[in-house]
Amino acid sequence: MVGGGLAGAAAALRLAREGASVTLFERESCARTKVCGEFLSGVALAELAALGVPAASLGAVPLSRTRFSARRRTAESSLSFPAASLTRERLDEALLIAAAEAGADVRRGVTVRALTPGGGGWRALHAGGEARGGRIVVASGKADVAGRRRAAGIHPGLVGLKRLAVLSPAAMAAMGDAVEVALFPGGYCGIQPVEGGRVNVCLVVEQAFLKAHRGNADAAFEAVRRGAERAGDLLSGARFLGDRPAAVGRVPYGFVRARSDGPYHLGDQAAVIPSFCGEGMAIALASARLASGAILAGEDATGFQRRLARLVAARVRLAALLSRGLCHGPLQPFLAAIAPVAPPLLDRIATLTRIPASPGAA
Repeated sequence: MVGGGLAGAAAALRLAREGASVTLFERESCARTKVCGEFLSGVALAELAALGVPAASLGAVPLSRTRFSARRRTAESSLSFPAASLTRERLDEALLIAAAEAGADVRRGVTVRALTPGGGGWRALHAGGEARGGRIVVASGKADVAGRRRAAGIHPGLVGLKRLAVLSPAAMAAMGDAVEVALFPGGYCGIQPVEGGRVNVCLVVEQAFLKAHRGNADAAFEAVRRGAERAGDLLSGARFLGDRPAAVGRVPYGFVRARSDGPYHLGDQAAVIPSFCGEGMAIALASARLASGAILAGEDATGFQRRLARLVAARVRLAALLSRGLCHGPLQPFLAAIAPVAPPLLDRIATLTRIPASPGAA
């Protein structure tokens, strides 16, 4: 298994509990910040509960509202499903520990350099040598394994940036238990509370926006603080944590993998839904459940990949088209104009981009 993020750790945990022999390679020595909105929808919460790792036990922050802002206009809507927020460092680490306790061989600090078929199975090549297995699971998140790059998707070429921050008391009170999405020329910004009195600040920007700021991620955050009115109000006086933003390039929003040449692909290696939807973590956890079930049942990777694609494709593609609209500068004034009457639309979009809950996660 390649990758010990949300999808990889969850799949390893499920398989190990069923008595399967699992070796998981994770390139980091410990769970770290991921460029991720860290929003747990109702489906994601149910998946974690079914794993025996309920989000509330890890300090997840409940969320009940969403706010969408463009220029000085803001629309607010109640979420029609339970939701929470939890940092990936805490969640990924908890799942990796649970997988190891269940019997998975979790090898940290090992980067898989290549995957090659051979001997009726697969070889995973890494700096320390190689490992062989009859089945291989690729759950490397937004980082592609060498030679296995994903297609561009519907809304390609974006850059994701993330920082954790501490807001002023007034800003925290103004945000409350809401997820904030703010538009600005060249992209959009998401802000939501996470455990420990902090907030997650994520930017999705076009490459031209970053280039205009000479590729300097800190300058990009400052530009948003100055130029996105609602986000600027919240971030006024904020203290950013850490030395530098986390970043990821060429995010292929709208990508959906419908076939496989052998490996089972999970999470962002299977489908990449835009961050503003908040369903990426649910897709990762659902893909882990479906893949572990397929492996235990002897289903080949292509059959699994097709089933997963049928489950998520329409939602991922709709979200990618909406993401293109959110980033499109000439369209942003129109979005600002309709913001005051948008709450029913926001609720409808939230519904259409959720993946269905499964009895297997209950």
